[in-house]
Amino acid sequence: MTTTTAPVELTIQGMTCASCANRIERKLNKLPGVTASVNYATESATVTLPADLAVDDAIRTVEAAGYGAHLPESGSEDTDELVPLRRRLIVSTVLAVPVVALSMVPALQFPGWQWAVLLLAMPVVVWGAWPFHRAAVINARHGAATMDTLVSVGVAAATGWSVWALIFGGAGHIGMRMAFSWFPHPGAAPEPYFEVATAVTVFLLAGRYFEARAKDRSGAALQALLALGAPTATVLRDGIEVELPSSALQVGDRFVVRPGERIATDGTISDGTSAVNTSVMTGEAVPVEVGPGDTVTGATVNVGGRLIVEATRVGQDTELARIGRLVVSAQSGKAEVQRLADRVSAVFVPIVMGLAVLTLVGWLLVTGDVQAAFTAAVATLVIACPCALGLATPTALLVGTGRGSQLGILIRGPQVLEATRRIDTVVLDKTGTVTTGRMSVHQVTAVHGGAEARVLALAAAAEAGSEHPIARAITGAATDYPVAETFQSTAGFGVQAIVDGALVLVGRPAWLTGQWAITIPESVTDAVRTAERGGATAVVVAWDGAARGVISVADTVASTSPDAVRRLHQMGLRTIMLTGDADDVARTVAAEIGIDDVEAEVRPEDKYQTIIRLQKQGRSVAMIGDGVNDAAALAAADLGIAMGSGSDAAMEAADITLIRADLSAAADAIALARRTLGTIKVNLFWAFAYNVAAIPLAMAGLLNPMIAGAAMALSSVFVVSNSLRLRRFH
Repeated sequence: MTTTTAPVELTIQGMTCASCANRIERKLNKLPGVTASVNYATESATVTLPADLAVDDAIRTVEAAGYGAHLPESGSEDTDELVPLRRRLIVSTVLAVPVVALSMVPALQFPGWQWAVLLLAMPVVVWGAWPFHRAAVINARHGAATMDTLVSVGVAAATGWSVWALIFGGAGHIGMRMAFSWFPHPGAAPEPYFEVATAVTVFLLAGRYFEARAKDRSGAALQALLALGAPTATVLRDGIEVELPSSALQVGDRFVVRPGERIATDGTISDGTSAVNTSVMTGEAVPVEVGPGDTVTGATVNVGGRLIVEATRVGQDTELARIGRLVVSAQSGKAEVQRLADRVSAVFVPIVMGLAVLTLVGWLLVTGDVQAAFTAAVATLVIACPCALGLATPTALLVGTGRGSQLGILIRGPQVLEATRRIDTVVLDKTGTVTTGRMSVHQVTAVHGGAEARVLALAAAAEAGSEHPIARAITGAATDYPVAETFQSTAGFGVQAIVDGALVLVGRPAWLTGQWAITIPESVTDAVRTAERGGATAVVVAWDGAARGVISVADTVASTSPDAVRRLHQMGLRTIMLTGDADDVARTVAAEIGIDDVEAEVRPEDKYQTIIRLQKQGRSVAMIGDGVNDAAALAAADLGIAMGSGSDAAMEAADITLIRADLSAAADAIALARRTLGTIKVNLFWAFAYNVAAIPLAMAGLLNPMIAGAAMALSSVFVVSNSLRLRRFH
C-alpha cells in the first residue's frame, strides 16, 4: 500500500445530508494523526494522513461508517445522481397528487376513497422515501442519527398511524369524509395522514433534487474551465509537424499554434507575433499582443498570426491545472462559520428526537388526545430537519469560488472570507501592482533647436541592440528609426552606436562627460532634474560630440489603478503604498492614483516589518504585491493578495491570486469574498431562525405535518437559490 503525508482528495458516496458529512469527518479524525475535512456540497473529503497510514485505511474507515469512498483518479465513474432522483421524484409526485387531492377536497371523496389512497401512498412512502429509510437504517446500525433519521421516522410514523386509523381507529369505514386544515384539530376522530407522508416525501425529494442540480450547475463553470485545454498539439520534430495528444508534450518541445487554435500548454514564444485572447484565464476580453520571448498560458486562444511556442510547463504543472487545484482546495475547506454549523448539526438530531418524544408524552399527559399528540410529534420531526443549515456554507462557497475562477480570482481557502471582513488597511506594492511594471517614454526634450522626433529616432537606433527596459521603452516609442551600423553597451551607464555615419551616445550624464568629454549644457541638466523630480529616469542623447536632447522614461501607472483605489476607499479601507523606489517617485505615483500614505525606499525585510508594525497598532492588514521581495509581507499579512503576473513565491505566500493582473481585480476579489461571506450569513440566519421559530409551533400543535414538510423543503431550496445569486456577481 502507498502511504502519503500530502492531502488526499476522496470522493464520498452515499451522503444524503450535512450530518452524514459530519459523521464521516468525525470518524476520519479519530484515526491517529489524521486531519480530515468532509464537504457535503462537493461530495468530497480532503484527508491528510501520517506516513504510517495508507489511503486504503481512510477508505475503509469511511466504508465502516456506512458510506463509499474512492480516489477520483481510480477510474470509477460516479453515476449521475440527478437521473434516478428525477425518476423517483416524478413517480412519487404522480402518485402523491391524487392522495393529497382526495384527502383535501371532500367533493372528490368517493365511497372507499381512503383505501384507494392507501394503495397509492404505499409506493411513495416505501420506494419514494427509500433513500431516507436506507440512510436511517445504515446510521442506526452504527448507533448514529442523521437528518435522514428525522425524515424516515416522521414518514414511517405518519404512515403507521394512518394504517392503524384505517384498520383499528374507525377511519376505514365506507362513507368517511375528511377535510384539509392548515392546523390540527385536537379531539377530532382519528384520521389517516397519508397525504402528510406522501407530500413530505415529495417535498423532500424535490428539495434534494434541486440541491443536486444546484451542485451540478455551480460546479459546471469549474469543470468547463478545466476542460478548456487543447486536446492535441502540432509538435515540431526535426522541422516536421507531428500532431500529438497534448498530454504527450514534454518540457522543451516546440509546437505550432495557428490562428484560432488554443495553446496546448504553458510556454514561451520562440517565433512569430500575434494577439492572444486570455479571457478564459483573466476575464479580460481584449487580446494581448505577444511576440518572441513572451510567455503564454495553456487554454488561451491565438487570434492572430502563426506562433511557435516552446513548452515550459506541462501536465499538472500548468497554470490551468494549478487553478483547478486551488479552486477545489478552497471549495473543500471550511470557514469558521461552517464549523459553528457543523457543531450545531452534530447535536441537533438527537435533541430533536428527544423533543419529539417529549412532545408526544406531553400531549398525552395533558390532553389524552392520541391523534393530537401524534400529529404534534410528527410535525416536530419533520419541521426540524436542518438540511438548510448543512447547505448554508458549502453551497455559497462552491458558487462564490467558482465565480471567482471565471473572473480570474483564485481564493485559496474559506478562511479568506473572514479575513476580508476584518481588514481595514490595504498595503500596496508599487511596481507591477499599481503600475504596469513596464517602462515607457514620458517626455522627449530637444536642445539647440533640434527636433524631438530626430532625438527619439537616433536614440532608438542606438538602443535597438539592447534588451534593457529603458532601451525597450525607447524603441517602442519610436515609430521609425534607421539601422545602426555598430553597437556597444557599457553596463549600467549607456550605449554607443554608429548611425548614418555618426557616433550616437545614449546614457547617463556623468558617463557622457567622464567617458566622452561631452559638455552638458544647463538646459539638458534642468531637463534631467525635472524628469527625476517627477519620478522618471532620464538619459541624455548625444551625437556629433554634443548633447542634443533628453529622454525621460518611467514605469506607467496602470489605467485601472485610480478606479481600483477609489473602490477600496469606498469599502472603508485605508491605502498605503510600500516601495523600494525613491520618495519623490513614490509620492508622485501615489498622488496620481489617490493613495492615502506612502512609505518609500524600503527593503524587502522592511516591508515585512511594516506589516508587523501595522498589526501591532491594531490594524488588520491586506498586502497586495507581485514580487519575490513581497513574499514575506504577503505571508505575514492578515490577507495576502498576489498579482498573477508576479513570481511563484508571491503567489504561494498569498491567500488570493489574481490571474487578471491589475489592481481592479484586487477590489473585485475583496468585494466577491465579502459578498460570499454575506451570503453565507444570510443562509445561516435563515436556517437558524427557521428552526428556532418553527419547532415551538410544531410542539404546540400549531403545524400540520404536511405544511411542516413543505416549509422544511422550501428552506433548503431558498438557501441553494440564494447561493446561486453569486453567479451573477460582476
